Amino acid sequence: MDAADSRRAAVALGVAGEDQVALALQDDGWTVRDRNCHCGGGELDLVVERDGHIQFIEVKTRAAGDPVSEEAVNRTKRRKLTRAAEAWLAKYSGPFSSAIFTVAMVEGAAITWYNDAFDAEY
Repeated sequence: MDAADSRRAAVALGVAGEDQVALALQDDGWTVRDRNCHCGGGELDLVVERDGHIQFIEVKTRAAGDPVSEEAVNRTKRRKLTRAAEAWLAKYSGPFSSAIFTVAMVEGAAITWYNDAFDAEY
């Protein structure tokens, strides 16, 4: 498999993981407000809302058997997510009572949730 094929496979795996997470959240009563939003110099994989609570979801997907590290969302990534979340909230017109960052680690059919995974970083 050449580099282009490998990249396409990685992108397809990531999209499948985001789809899986979005469906799980919708099944749990969350509404997807945005997906793959590029704002504030970063990208938000999923933004969901339920009853005035907003979650910014960072999805990390690995093939079954590949290790998934909790450190996949490092300080630089957290800073980018913080800026993107602030930019998203600045344009959001609806009311909200809380906003948190959640990391969803996807491996095969399993999703491991890290709710309120980190505080905003600057």
